Amino acid sequence: MTTDKRIVHDFKTVHEQRKYWLILGIIVVLGLLAAFGLLVYNNPVPVTSASFIPVVRRRMNAIIAMAIAAVCQSLATVAFQSVTTNRVITPSLLGFEALYTSLHTGMLYCFGGGALLSFTGTGAFGLQVVAMVVLTLILYGWLLTGKYGNLQFMLLIGIIIGSGLRSLSTFMRRLLAPSEFDILQARLFGSVNNADPEYFPIVIPIILIVVCLFFMNTNRLNVLSLGKDVSTNLGMDYQKGLIFTLILVSILMSISTALVGPMTFFGFLVATLTYQLTPTFNHKYLFMMAIALGFLVLTGAYFLMYHVFNAQGVVSVIIELIGGGAFLILIFKKGSL
Repeated sequence: MTTDKRIVHDFKTVHEQRKYWLILGIIVVLGLLAAFGLLVYNNPVPVTSASFIPVVRRRMNAIIAMAIAAVCQSLATVAFQSVTTNRVITPSLLGFEALYTSLHTGMLYCFGGGALLSFTGTGAFGLQVVAMVVLTLILYGWLLTGKYGNLQFMLLIGIIIGSGLRSLSTFMRRLLAPSEFDILQARLFGSVNNADPEYFPIVIPIILIVVCLFFMNTNRLNVLSLGKDVSTNLGMDYQKGLIFTLILVSILMSISTALVGPMTFFGFLVATLTYQLTPTFNHKYLFMMAIALGFLVLTGAYFLMYHVFNAQGVVSVIIELIGGGAFLILIFKKGSL
C-alpha cells in the first residue's frame, strides 16, 4: 500500500509538494549563506576595527545589485517563455542588450571617452531604461495590435533589429582607439560592480510593484501559457494579457540591463533549472523557485570566483558560458526553437 497521497491541487502528490518546499528552502539557505560569505569572508579589516562595518556596507551594495538582477532576469525570462510558449528563447531577443551596447558605443564614438565616463547618474540611468522600454512598446504596439498581430513575427523583427544594432556597434568599435575600446569593454561586460547605489531608491520600488503585479496575475499567466487558442476558448482576452505581461517583462529587463549590463543567458540558465526543480506549472511556485535560484547562482558564482579561484573579472563570463552551453544543449535536444 502506497503512502503517497494523490491531491487535486498545484502538485500531483503530497510528496511532490513537500519535495518542492524542501528544495526551495535549501536553495534559499544556500543563497543567504553565499551572500553572508560575500559580506564578511576575507574582509581585510579586523572585526574589532571601526572600518569593518563600512567595508561590509560597501559589499552590501553588490549583494543588493545581485538580488535586483536575480529578480529581474528570473521573473522576466520565466514569464516571457510562458507567454511565448517556448522554453528555448529569452527576452534578450527583443534587443535590450543590443540597444544598451549601441547606446554606449555610439556615445563613445561620437563624443569621446570623456562623454561616456560622465554618462552616469539618475538621468543617464533613466534615459537608458526609458529608451529600452519605448523600443519594446513600439514593437508591441506595431506588431501585436496592428494588422499583423503575430507574436512570432514580433520576435523575428526583434531579432533583426538586435542584429542590426549589434552590427552597427561592431563597426563603430573597430574605428575606436585602443584606449577607448578598453573603456567601452569595461561597460559592456555584465557585472554587479557596474551598479551605482544611487539608483537603488528608484529601482527597488519599481521592481517591487512589478513583482507584485506578476504574483497577482499568476492565474492569468497559467492560462496564457496554454497558448492563444486555449486561452481564448477559456474566455481570456489573450492579446490584452500578452501585452500586459510583455510590458512588465520589458521594464524588468530594461532595469537589469541598465543597472548591471548585458546578461544574455543568465535568465535562461535560471529558468531552465527552475523547470527541472518545480513539479508544477503554477507560476506562483515557478516565480519563487526562479528568484531563489537566480540569487543563489549569482551569489554562489561571485563567492567562488572571488574567494576560491581568485578570478574576480570572469564571473559574468563564466555564468554566460554555462548559460550559453545549457541553451545549446537544450536546442540540440529539442531539435528546434
